[in-house]
Amino acid sequence: MPPADVPATLRDQQLRLTRHLRDPNGQPAPGGIEDRRLQVYRDLLFNNLASLLAGNFPVIRKLLGEDGWTTLVRAFYRDHRCQTPLFPEVPREFLRYLEATPGITPAFLPELAHYEWVELALQIHEARAPAITNPPDDGASLLDDPLTVSPLAWPLAYRWPVHRIGPGFQPDEPPPQPTLLLLRREPDGTVRFSELSPLAWRLLERIGAEPALSGRDHLLALADEAQAADRDGFLAQGAALLRQMQASGVIHTAPPDLA
Repeated sequence: MPPADVPATLRDQQLRLTRHLRDPNGQPAPGGIEDRRLQVYRDLLFNNLASLLAGNFPVIRKLLGEDGWTTLVRAFYRDHRCQTPLFPEVPREFLRYLEATPGITPAFLPELAHYEWVELALQIHEARAPAITNPPDDGASLLDDPLTVSPLAWPLAYRWPVHRIGPGFQPDEPPPQPTLLLLRREPDGTVRFSELSPLAWRLLERIGAEPALSGRDHLLALADEAQAADRDGFLAQGAALLRQMQASGVIHTAPPDLA
């Protein structure tokens, strides 16, 4: 019969092996395994991870260069403990690592990573846009009925101009005004980014937060926020914006059970 301590010994060997694979420079390899064979596992696991992340974060990889990129991925591989075993969630775990790492440089890296990750997140999102029972109208229902933001339209706000960052543009300080973007998935599955005005972003934020209110309620509240002198003109401008959002599938009149 095998010794009673075999399970404990096997677990200890497994832990030594996984620690070494995650940090080959800092953790010794378990005894009894030929280094040539260990090298196969070291290369296979790390290269697969680096390749997966490079496909999801191509801008970051270009910015850092091969040496900087490899160093960052190795640090993630060594230090981060993933919260999910699902392979498609690894890019999200990489983003969590960047967001939780103090003093990371460049300073815009976490937001840039989010900008690159969120496109994949919307592509694989399981939500479906609500069925459109009525074509876009003259805007009356948009003013009088409760509204909802499509689950496939995500308004985003960043401190850094993430949509412009690349090898030729790497700012040292965030600009005074935030970068406001809309990410939406088209019926054919294409994901598109577009810039939002402060009014459009705030309107979508309000609709998402208070879906029981009508378009008129939201616009009048925004007029008060802006201290608009011409409320009728503000309402007309806002109604045109609502019609544009409805036509592009960003907002819908809320179903009765959500109103």
